[in-house]
Amino acid sequence: MKHTHKLAFALALLASPVAAQEQLSIATGGTGGVYYPMGGGLAEVINNYVDGYSATAEVTGASVENMGLVATGDADLAIGLADTVFQAQSGTGRFEGQQLEMIRGVAVLYANLVQIVTLADSGITTLDDLVGKRVSVGAPGSGTEVNAEAILTANGISYDDIDEQRLNFNETADALANGDIDAGFFSVGAPTSSILNLATTNSIRMIALSEEEIAAAQAADPIFASAELAGGLYEGVDAPVAGLGIPNVLVASSEMSEDTVYEITKSMFENIADLRAVHPAANQTEISFTLSASPIPLHPGAIRYYEETGATIPDRMRP
Repeated sequence: MKHTHKLAFALALLASPVAAQEQLSIATGGTGGVYYPMGGGLAEVINNYVDGYSATAEVTGASVENMGLVATGDADLAIGLADTVFQAQSGTGRFEGQQLEMIRGVAVLYANLVQIVTLADSGITTLDDLVGKRVSVGAPGSGTEVNAEAILTANGISYDDIDEQRLNFNETADALANGDIDAGFFSVGAPTSSILNLATTNSIRMIALSEEEIAAAQAADPIFASAELAGGLYEGVDAPVAGLGIPNVLVASSEMSEDTVYEITKSMFENIADLRAVHPAANQTEISFTLSASPIPLHPGAIRYYEETGATIPDRMRP
């Protein structure tokens, strides 16, 4: 008889609302980057505002690994760089022959900004002024180098036209301070420590891109989004600087229910102040940015929320 009571108690527990909490895993990146705190902030929003769900941010190897985790069902949500997300969903680039067609966009969170830095007294004010100069294009094989080469090439400047140096962020900042190079590319969230440090010891200038230069880069690589570096992030750079960004995208599987993705999207945007309190990158998390910059089709649950707000969904973002 006692066993029967225990069984009934166990079944009652299973049926209780506490036990009905569905666990969600959010694949992010390393603890030192932006993905992990953003994922943690999103988990808190889900825990506080989405009934029946409990979310946790997981430390991962970031973009490429994250797409695989969503595809296999080992993560429910994940953050990835737009070019990786696009390649995974379309089966191109590093995902050649292994298309993860089920990847769907939920929101564009923020952009890595391509920041082109020089010293204020260098005489360099435009992209064309880099011709004949010593320019750091980023560490070998880095996202910065991929972005720098794409922007230069799209605007008629090849490595033959510059003295290219392949330096990481800290090396680039040091070389600028020491006069060993004339300008450097940084593709990273803003503000970033290497440029912050440089700006405290030297007067710097950010090279803005013209509308034509931005359009040329986007025509060559649609992953680029028109993006602005806000004024006041770096000492001496007071006005906004026009340029390009590479979006970071929150994704889910097409297998996730429409209602679940709707509730997550709605909760995130209606409580965006909570996310912004965790990390300033979330200041870029806006519906308009998602609808201008998502590299892949959106999940029907996200589309439902965006349409409720009165937004128009571009055809290319419909599954």
